Amino acid sequence: MDSLSIWAVDGLPEIHEGNDLAALVHEACAAHPHGLAEGDVLVIASKVVSKAEGRMRPAADREEAITEEAVRVVASREGAHGTTRIVETRHGFVMAAAGVDASNVPNGHILLLPLDPDASARAIAARVHELAGVRVGVVLTDTFGRPWRDGQTDLAIGAAHVTVLADHRGTADAHGRDLQVSVTAVADEVAAAADLVKGKASQLPVAVVRGLADVSDEPGPGVRSLVRGADRDLFRWGAREAYERGSRGDEL
Repeated sequence: MDSLSIWAVDGLPEIHEGNDLAALVHEACAAHPHGLAEGDVLVIASKVVSKAEGRMRPAADREEAITEEAVRVVASREGAHGTTRIVETRHGFVMAAAGVDASNVPNGHILLLPLDPDASARAIAARVHELAGVRVGVVLTDTFGRPWRDGQTDLAIGAAHVTVLADHRGTADAHGRDLQVSVTAVADEVAAAADLVKGKASQLPVAVVRGLADVSDEPGPGVRSLVRGADRDLFRWGAREAYERGSRGDEL
């Protein structure tokens, strides 16, 4: 692979609960001049998946929804716009407000992440394969902030039939030295690259990546393989929370 092509797919209608999202995506891709080919990767904003799966709630339930979606609070801070909670979700993601979001949804509503994004990605890939006759990869995305860096970027929260992690350990660099820690988060890189053409407010929730050469017949382990376990997490709590837990003698 020495080049990639990435384009946004237009023509998708507003997505509602119960819609056959994969069929709508296939139809929109088929109408695009580039079409859909074997080995393409569909990069889909998780919001439209959540809408199709009925994950919309009244906005008044936002704080309750965050609590329900969280398995632990990593950090909580008061700010000019209220309380910000960084939490670990049931999926293992550490993110602000458990991914509960009010953007690109009707007024008075919020949207929760899909219950099982990897399963959603597998289902979309299978349905598109049925309709188009070609094997495609699927990456579902959401927007994350990052420790120590301003700004947000899209990351993968679900994946199927694509390489999620590329492990380069044991290979040699250009000077012949063994690589010991080089593991590339391919799915996250694909998610961020596709966001450059999808945008945040352009209502283009789907992009196609062509040329990745990493699409497989098997669905693969999904994004769960990207989640770092607690035994390897050096920053499991916010500084204030870690101090308070230490003062109480809690296990960190």
